[in-house]
Amino acid sequence: MTDMPVARSRGLTSRDGSELVRRRRRSELILQGAGLTAISIAFLMLFLLVSSLVVTGSRAFTQTHVTIDVPLPADKLNEGDLYRSNWRAIMSDAMGELFEDDTPDNTRELAGILSNGATFMVRDAVVANPDLVGSVLTIRVPVSDPYDQLHKGLIDRDTPVENRRLNDEQIESFDKLDEAGRVSAPFNWALIFSADSRFPELAGLKGAIIGSFYALLTCFLISFPLGIGAAIYLEEFAPKNRLSDIIEININNLAAVPSIIFGLLGLARCLDVFRLPRCAPIVGGIARALRALPTIIIATRAALKAVPPSIREAALGVGASRQQVVFHHVLPLAMPGILTGTIIGLAQALGETAPLLLIGMNAFITSAPATPFEAATALPTQIFIWADSPERGFVSRTSAAILVLLGFLIMMNALAIFLRNKFERRW
Repeated sequence: MTDMPVARSRGLTSRDGSELVRRRRRSELILQGAGLTAISIAFLMLFLLVSSLVVTGSRAFTQTHVTIDVPLPADKLNEGDLYRSNWRAIMSDAMGELFEDDTPDNTRELAGILSNGATFMVRDAVVANPDLVGSVLTIRVPVSDPYDQLHKGLIDRDTPVENRRLNDEQIESFDKLDEAGRVSAPFNWALIFSADSRFPELAGLKGAIIGSFYALLTCFLISFPLGIGAAIYLEEFAPKNRLSDIIEININNLAAVPSIIFGLLGLARCLDVFRLPRCAPIVGGIARALRALPTIIIATRAALKAVPPSIREAALGVGASRQQVVFHHVLPLAMPGILTGTIIGLAQALGETAPLLLIGMNAFITSAPATPFEAATALPTQIFIWADSPERGFVSRTSAAILVLLGFLIMMNALAIFLRNKFERRW
């Protein structure tokens, strides 16, 4: 009986054993198929999301421009104060001469091809170089949003006139400019280097990018030292008792608290108690720091735990104090993991929107902040603002802003992976 096979001792024949093996293999194949199916669905959804953003947002990275000749007669300009000259009339006359049309109504309609910012571009060019007075200025300016949509093919010419933003005469006028070689679609640098505007063709992300930078810098300066200090104390110096257990549980719970709670805390304390300026990146950075602190503390403690106990024992064995062991031996070895966790926490904070909405960083601001204490927006709130705008041109700019935000997040995560692979020690 002792030499009898196990299967037979349990009352199983060889056929039963083979059937059991086949069932196990079948179960494994089903499980692998389910896993591959789940991964495929996830990649498909990610592909659909990114591809839709790229298709829609790519239109915002080009902007339709028209090259015009603007006569600058001295008798129509106030040379004593160029800012007070009637620049709109000068632009209307320039468009009228371009089409050789002196009818006042048609001239005003032709001037509608140009963006509202074209007038100020010509004015600023003349103010910067007063010698242009009395000459003809050839300049390339953006067109208004309807004509930009027309040039990008987003307005169907076969649509009935009553359902189009442009009538047949307006389309014909724009086609004449295109046939004359005056229409171009260069890369839209204004999307990056211009601030927000009510007009889609002029709106940019400069203010949001600088505001996000100031808020993220504030978040880093607060959360990095506090997070590392708290983690070192809890992991290396704090006594293991009920109080430290409660603190550890609460830190883990804070990592799962909705970000809007931290926004309410920033609203109640930073604005109401400390009277910090509303809409300022300094307040957004403080709210984001509160959100990033639990992540940094947890990541730092995990990095400290990963250092082998032999490092501590060897340092203590040669006479180092507890403080010297931590700061001279353990902390430098754990720093790659700490930096990785910090960057991931900051990347998570960069995409937080709810705290910024509560402190007012979704206001319409047409200039970039010079300091963290000036009113500004951020990339997530700028996306929110543009997504809520009714103009068609903001649809593509919303997708483009999302792509810019995703680009920053990808770069920050890539930096975290690079630092981890470069400085990580294998034990």
